[in-house]
Amino acid sequence: MSCVLGIDLGTSSVKVVLFDAESAHSMAHAQVEYPVHKPRPNEAVQSPEAWWDATVTAIQQVLEQAHGRSPVAIGLSGQMHGTVLLGRDGAVLHPAIIWADQRSAQEAHDLPLLLGEERTLQQTGTLPSAGFMGSTLYWIQRHQPSLLEHAHAFLLPKDYIRFRLTGEIGTDFTDGAGTGLLDIRQRVWATPIIEAIGLSVDRFPTLHASEQVVGTVLPSVARLLGLGDGVQVVAGVADQVAQALGNGLIHQGQVSVTVGSGGQVFAPLHLTDQQADVRLHLFNHAVPNTHYALGAILSAGLSLRWLRNVLGLADHPQAYALLSDEASQVAVGADGLFFLPHLSGERTPHMDPLARGGFIGLTHYHQRGHMARAVMEGVTFALRQALELVEGLAQPSDRIVIAGGASESAVWRQIQADVFARPLQQSMLHEQTVVGASLLGGVGAGLYRNFDEAIQSVAQYDAPTLPHASHVRAYEAHYQEFCQLYPLLRHTFARMTTPPA
Repeated sequence: MSCVLGIDLGTSSVKVVLFDAESAHSMAHAQVEYPVHKPRPNEAVQSPEAWWDATVTAIQQVLEQAHGRSPVAIGLSGQMHGTVLLGRDGAVLHPAIIWADQRSAQEAHDLPLLLGEERTLQQTGTLPSAGFMGSTLYWIQRHQPSLLEHAHAFLLPKDYIRFRLTGEIGTDFTDGAGTGLLDIRQRVWATPIIEAIGLSVDRFPTLHASEQVVGTVLPSVARLLGLGDGVQVVAGVADQVAQALGNGLIHQGQVSVTVGSGGQVFAPLHLTDQQADVRLHLFNHAVPNTHYALGAILSAGLSLRWLRNVLGLADHPQAYALLSDEASQVAVGADGLFFLPHLSGERTPHMDPLARGGFIGLTHYHQRGHMARAVMEGVTFALRQALELVEGLAQPSDRIVIAGGASESAVWRQIQADVFARPLQQSMLHEQTVVGASLLGGVGAGLYRNFDEAIQSVAQYDAPTLPHASHVRAYEAHYQEFCQLYPLLRHTFARMTTPPA
């Protein structure tokens, strides 16, 4: 039996599995955490060396659990958008500026103006957001240009791990699209945009299909990790696409909603000359001739984590279960309490880095359970806004595949079914993203003939969560109220975050 090592480099931890391609089961699993550093309120950086150290540890732990089983290939996925600067000697020049960094908000606004918003949108499938590689590089060009003078190559997070494994400087089309600098139709770097911000395209990584084998693990690294000789490494995939593979989403008419740290609505589509939407991202799928529409909010699970922490429950081992239980005892609508989940600015639908979060309607009557339920409802309302936009471009679905931490909470799962007014189905897989990376490695190594065969091996769903008709009606009114809050507060948010003259 042939095994694949799947690696998913997330925002807070790296996950590694040894996946048996024949039985479609994970034989061993490890997870190692690392911090996000926030030296200032609008900054978010990480150490690529910490990523690598964590990955080495996780792989060693997995192989120790596997009792001699060794992979024939490695598949990778990782957090999107971030920027790693490499010197000519391969050394990291600066901490990685990741997707949550908001320093480049002005550059995200200015960059599309260089060639025109419409041209930028149609070529790249997106207008840039703060934290995208394109916006970040533009910010560095304006504020720390000497740093770019020493940069030999720009890498995305998971591609740094592949560089350490193989020595190859490259990326794949799915992650390349997330930079805001890829021509998504021609599948080449958008040279006019890159040159407009004063950079040369030759410093950008070589582009590959996600399943393409781009090298083998270096002998010295293989000895460090405990791998055999000649383990193949594929180009890899953005984490959103890896999760879609793990959930079986490769065809039009399928939709998923994920509540992890952020929240995402994902729908495959076949791109034609249809109009892109400035509030969404149209990116390349790993599946040939397929793209996907993505709506993203920045603080989904992070909103509940924030609440957990400010309530003094950070060290409580059952904090989320406690909050879910208390939220389940509160009526639909949290007795008039609303929550705006814009704790780090917002993407879909507002595309506003100055947006801010808040509780609206708070009274002495409201308790911890009300706040927990309001957070769950507010995040779900925001995701419904994204869902409506995504399905305006992609083919609607009569069911929604859900993933992420919120799917483990019965009350939050029911809130989603009621707000979306559709049955929810949850993959019976655990860790869909890292399994999706494993499937990708299996396709590249020839263990599966194609993506359809790969996902058929794992695509099994739990019993659906059905919406309650009375809740659907109640939530419709609450949703309409929620949609009015941001427009009423937008100018206030802008004044709050603008320094005085």
